[in-house]
Amino acid sequence: MQNNDIIIIGGGVAGLMAGIKLQEAGKSVIILEKEDRVGGQCKTEVLNTKDGDFRFDYGGHRFITNNKELLEFVENILGDDLFTPTRSSVILHQNRKYEYPLNIANLLKTAPFSLLVGAVYDTIKIMLGLVKPNDKNFETWISSRFGKTLYKNFFGPYTHKLWGIKPDELSADWAGQRISLIDLKDVAKKLLLRSKKTVRTYAKSYRYPRLGFGQLPLLMAQKFQELGGVIHVESDVIGFEHDFKNIKAVKTKDKTYRCNKLISTMPLNEISSYLGFESGLRFRSLRFLCIALDIKDFSEHTWQYVSDFDLTPTRIQEPKRRSVHMSPQGKSSIMLEIPCNKDDEIWTKDKDELLELVKEDLEKLGFDIDKDIIDSFSFATEHAYTLMDVEYNEKRQKTIEYLNDFENLVIAGRQGTFRYIFLDTAMETGIMAAKMLLEDDTITKEKIYNHRNEKTVIETKSVV
Repeated sequence: MQNNDIIIIGGGVAGLMAGIKLQEAGKSVIILEKEDRVGGQCKTEVLNTKDGDFRFDYGGHRFITNNKELLEFVENILGDDLFTPTRSSVILHQNRKYEYPLNIANLLKTAPFSLLVGAVYDTIKIMLGLVKPNDKNFETWISSRFGKTLYKNFFGPYTHKLWGIKPDELSADWAGQRISLIDLKDVAKKLLLRSKKTVRTYAKSYRYPRLGFGQLPLLMAQKFQELGGVIHVESDVIGFEHDFKNIKAVKTKDKTYRCNKLISTMPLNEISSYLGFESGLRFRSLRFLCIALDIKDFSEHTWQYVSDFDLTPTRIQEPKRRSVHMSPQGKSSIMLEIPCNKDDEIWTKDKDELLELVKEDLEKLGFDIDKDIIDSFSFATEHAYTLMDVEYNEKRQKTIEYLNDFENLVIAGRQGTFRYIFLDTAMETGIMAAKMLLEDDTITKEKIYNHRNEKTVIETKSVV
């Protein structure tokens, strides 16, 4: 067995970022990636058809950052292939289309009278201070800031469908960092009282690669290898040799790699289990149904959120809205995101059966695409979302405390740190992990685990 200076588990953007920084510093690094190519949750799949190639990302990645050094890195890697699209998002609810993020002006114009009455009543109670912010769980967080009406109609059903658990079993942490328009009272004041206070909302523009987000990790891997780094694909980690203080070797099904230091971006529950601790942490999976269409446009929107609980998808994405190169000229496509758990009914459902189910849902939403379908395919990802139930923080902290005893182990990345973070933050954790192994005293394991863990809408603090 060859002794390696540093091994990185996982060839996603966090692992690749760490590898590049370490190679630039003169270290010898090997990346072990379990899939047949790098990218992790940031890959792009291609559907080859007689009409040309259609491209589909693993989810809705976008690059937004306030880190000038990281932005410069991405700009240098992608060059002229880095676009700046503007997104348009809507919520589909009971045959009506609402702007996303929700805003009062659009609600007044779009919502049925009964919903408006409830929303206005809730807003008055919030403005008068009769309802205080309550961070007990996701349901109380939303209800105390947006009102029970908007919770019952929009946030509650969608969240239940997305996570597979009731919203009162979900931590308020997810809402604090992912839901815009933090306080309905502030929105009402701005609209009704002409307040000059800026309401926080999502960034409209973002950076996006010409050929889909999978283009970024492929170019990062190329740079890493040009610097002398080695990548072994189809190298799924199945165990470790350790003495409860240091990890001495990483085992795959074909080979054992000795190491001096280790960076892991593999799911936190998996590495802890291999090292003797059952965390109890869980992930929510996603099934993607990708449909190539013989039409110029499906809609004018980048994303359409499907809030109705009885409809299968949570989101409809039209890839060409992000880059025209995601579909052949004159054609379009859609990708439907369907939450599930590994090995459940949705995860194992035949693609054609899933397509028929989804076509029925699309018809209920007013989309008849049957005659326009060129081809379709499906893929899935097991570790799409960190399941942030009300007990996740305590379980996560106990897992981290256990793993901290391994002195030569550093953890980074979205799945590795069990954080629902954006792409730029995942890359930053990779940089921090590399700096820590390069003996930067300003970086600690705790800083990596909790990097940018503010209880505020993360994206509002980012700039393109």
